[in-house]
Amino acid sequence: METIGAKNMQNQPLKSHKCLLATQILFRILATAFTLAATLIILSSKQIVSVFGIEMDARYSYSSAFKFFALSNIIGCCFSVLSLIIASVLGHKSLDPNNYFYMFLHDLIVLALLLAGCAAATAIGYVGKYGENHSGWMPICDHVSKFCHKVTTSVMLSYFAVILYLFLTIISANQSRKIQV
Repeated sequence: METIGAKNMQNQPLKSHKCLLATQILFRILATAFTLAATLIILSSKQIVSVFGIEMDARYSYSSAFKFFALSNIIGCCFSVLSLIIASVLGHKSLDPNNYFYMFLHDLIVLALLLAGCAAATAIGYVGKYGENHSGWMPICDHVSKFCHKVTTSVMLSYFAVILYLFLTIISANQSRKIQV
């Protein structure tokens, strides 16, 4: 009887580890997909319209905030792929909590980078949508709605990746608590 109970106790951490690994891999795949989609959408966002005979051109590359947003999503996508590979390799190797600490640091850095890019794009998007009366900036989304919709979609997808990285950071932090000093 004791051997059956001992086997059950050994299988619990293994089952928990497999479930945790599957969750991490799923979240990393989704984060990769969201950042890739956000990158592709922001890079393809452009619209040329004629307003009162004046041609108006809207592109992501005209705003340093949108360029930063695109770059942060490119880096986030690349790091998501890298972390997916590392999580797969380390997950099948051992249950060492030190590995989770390094993944925690990685996830925290990617989370901060993606959040900074989203915040910058959101701020400029807000000005584009509503303008800024005190500075004399007029809203442009009335004229280039296709461009604004693409940017909004891209920012929303990136925020989904931020939420996934928040969960990944919490998971990694929780697992790294088990480090024995």
